[in-house]
Amino acid sequence: MFFHTFWALVLGFTLSGIVQSFITRNSMEATLGKRNSRTIAKASFFGVISSSCSYAASALSRSIFLKGADFTLSMVFMFASTNLVIELGIVLWLMLGWQFAVAEFVGGAIMILLLALTVPRVIPQKLLNKVRDEQLIKDGKNPALISPANGMGSLSMATDDSGQTQVGKWSKRKNWASAAGYTMGDFIMLRKELVIGFLVAGLATTVVPFSFWQSLFLSDRGFTSALENVVIGPFLAFISFVCSVGNVPLAAALWHAGITFGGVIAFIFADLLAFPLVMIYRKYYGNKIALRMSFLFWAIMSTSGLITEGIFSALNLVPVQMHHAMSMNHFGWNYTSILDLIFLVILIVVFWLYKSRDSSEVSDFAQDPVCGMQVRKDDAPASVEIDGILYYFCMDGCKETFLKTHQSK
Repeated sequence: MFFHTFWALVLGFTLSGIVQSFITRNSMEATLGKRNSRTIAKASFFGVISSSCSYAASALSRSIFLKGADFTLSMVFMFASTNLVIELGIVLWLMLGWQFAVAEFVGGAIMILLLALTVPRVIPQKLLNKVRDEQLIKDGKNPALISPANGMGSLSMATDDSGQTQVGKWSKRKNWASAAGYTMGDFIMLRKELVIGFLVAGLATTVVPFSFWQSLFLSDRGFTSALENVVIGPFLAFISFVCSVGNVPLAAALWHAGITFGGVIAFIFADLLAFPLVMIYRKYYGNKIALRMSFLFWAIMSTSGLITEGIFSALNLVPVQMHHAMSMNHFGWNYTSILDLIFLVILIVVFWLYKSRDSSEVSDFAQDPVCGMQVRKDDAPASVEIDGILYYFCMDGCKETFLKTHQSK
């Protein structure tokens, strides 16, 4: 599987790195204060061009929420940044077919619409205001300075006028060095998810008996099968601990094992329901909000998968399901080998740009010492100074892990 998808992963992460180098977090925060159709579209767009890491997305969505963004918009951003990104679509197309890649965007749009309609009705603003105020007070900030109803509030005025304008002034070398940093940072950050995803998928197709999958997924029962599969798909994502692009290999294994088209889509969308992320929601927003978020996400992901399957079935676009072990188990000199070699060279160039950056090219950036993600210093979600050295992190969880490790030493 890795042999067949290596070039696609390099292409996706490289394109994502290029885009991230031109968009700052401040530019996102400044436009997501009040919920309407325009800002929902903007939140979706910012998500599409952002990193696909579920953990980073959850941290960033919380950050822009605390800065004054509407909570629903921050959730739209989080969903789009994990389910509507470039590399996910490429890998889906390669491993499962173009229908799944198209379904990712169709189902993603349905999820965003459902989020916009249901989140304000399921999660009371009173609870959200309490969480925001408590965290701001804890951080030594005045909650009165941020007014979600009137945009981002006065705190956002301290940000730069346009992150895109500033980036546009960089030299070409600095732009590419920045993009290389984001690309390598995403690779480093997602290394565990990718390895686990391929290993779990390999075990699922070779070790787990086919009879087990047949008993797990109802088949040939029409709507009943479709409904059961879209409900069980997110549950499998919850217990698999695999998220981001790493869940695509397992999704491919489940498809060949018998899960329905909609079940696959629901499973892929449910990377935001992996158990570690649910625990992060609990820590970020408290038990009441986290519980509502988890069950609402499950319902939205399942409903989106069911609707997407209905649309594709009506258009006769659902691919023929082949219940067998995946065929990606051989190597050979073919177009995949050529693409792998080409993108191996590209990866080497990206790595060289990353390692050869001089101090002027990295002065605005830092690397999270825990997960390896590249972050901008001026809008890093978390930071801490120890012994005169300032460390920057992609989220509070990495900061806390770093502090625990440092204290143990």
